[in-house]
Amino acid sequence: MKVILLCDVKGSGKKDDVMNVSDGFARNYLFPRKWAVEATPGAVKEIERKRANELKLEQERREAAMKVADSLKGKVINMQVKCGDKGRLYGSITSQEIADALKAQHGVEVDKRKLECEPIRQVGDVEISVGVYTGISAPMKVHVEAIPAK
Repeated sequence: MKVILLCDVKGSGKKDDVMNVSDGFARNYLFPRKWAVEATPGAVKEIERKRANELKLEQERREAAMKVADSLKGKVINMQVKCGDKGRLYGSITSQEIADALKAQHGVEVDKRKLECEPIRQVGDVEISVGVYTGISAPMKVHVEAIPAK
């Protein structure tokens, strides 16, 4: 019997998969738990339409992320911090501070977990990678300069 899974079934398949299962398995296990429905031509067509819509939405998200990544590529985030002798910072610049500066200077909001960088402890330029979307990242530069001592 052909069925369409309505949720992930361990050992059988993933949600929206069209599967060929035994009649007893479908009638006694999948249908009573509302984990599957019979694969009628109309239901199969509906699943294909949903998949096409999901692919289209995914493509639009990827295109938007590519535009954001292209706009960020090569830009510089400027940060001013207090430091001691020899350009060593008091503490460090964290990924959260970099994300806040990115939003303030370039208007792009990025989660701190999407930034690939180590905590910055020295004055100078540091290369970072900003993850915009799955598999899409933009290289950026963080310019750290010292605030003059008073």
